[in-house]
Amino acid sequence: MILADVLDLWSSAWPAGVMMLSLGGGFALVLLFASEKLRVEVDPKVEQIHRALPNLDCGACGFAGCAQYAKAVLADPELLGGCAPGGAATSAVIAGVLSLQVSDSGPARKPIVHCSAHTGDKTLYARYEGIQSCTAANALANVQACKFGCLGFGDCVRACRFGALSKPDGLATVDYDKCTGCTACSKACPRNLIEMVPFKHDRMMTVACRSIETPKVTRSMCKVGCIGCGLCAKQSELFSVAENLARLDYRRYEPSEQTEAAMSKCPTKVIVWRGPGAVEPARSGDERVVESGGAEDG
Repeated sequence: MILADVLDLWSSAWPAGVMMLSLGGGFALVLLFASEKLRVEVDPKVEQIHRALPNLDCGACGFAGCAQYAKAVLADPELLGGCAPGGAATSAVIAGVLSLQVSDSGPARKPIVHCSAHTGDKTLYARYEGIQSCTAANALANVQACKFGCLGFGDCVRACRFGALSKPDGLATVDYDKCTGCTACSKACPRNLIEMVPFKHDRMMTVACRSIETPKVTRSMCKVGCIGCGLCAKQSELFSVAENLARLDYRRYEPSEQTEAAMSKCPTKVIVWRGPGAVEPARSGDERVVESGGAEDG
């Protein structure tokens, strides 16, 4: 009985099976023909350029990904050097593919956070319990007194795909050992506090403040803000003061006794080092190691 049932099932089902097999084979032949007839030839140079790129798809070059950048730089060699994570080595390989010579593009640009105020240094108007985002908090006038300082909600941290940003004790902090210079953090900051600076040396000196308030107002809002006193500019011509804010000329910067004197004489200790292993100046006997591979996460 069972064998008869099986034979009956087979005799009724095999035509459908044959039809499905025929349809599948037919569709496969159609797809094979279409893939050959409609195939788009890829320039071998595009593939070579793509292989030279780090394939991080970070968007620092202004394109959606490395594949799009590879096509664009082949069409327009002026875009050469746009890959920040790849740096000069990647540019040299791509230039070789394009039969071009690369001029010195200068030192790699890395982010510097122009703020040094941790939570205890800031004056807060109220306890913020809204969306935990710098962009959202920046839309309100009563989050913290300084409208120029780091809000500390981590938009830059979330933007970085390489884990190079953290926010220990409410301050955006760069781990330069992980940073690729992709610019994502600088684009994410709603207060434009993160500047991409040419790192001519492993460590760079900077004025970690962006406030242009009057000295009296700055002192009332922040313990570590620049008061525009001008003592740094008297020590070194690389410093200048405009709109109550000291600025350093990064293009001309070279470490010297004058720049060291400018840092030591700063009354609010807002002139600091940035780079691997940089140490913030001691404040109230508290020395905090920042922006290195062992940065505190607070």
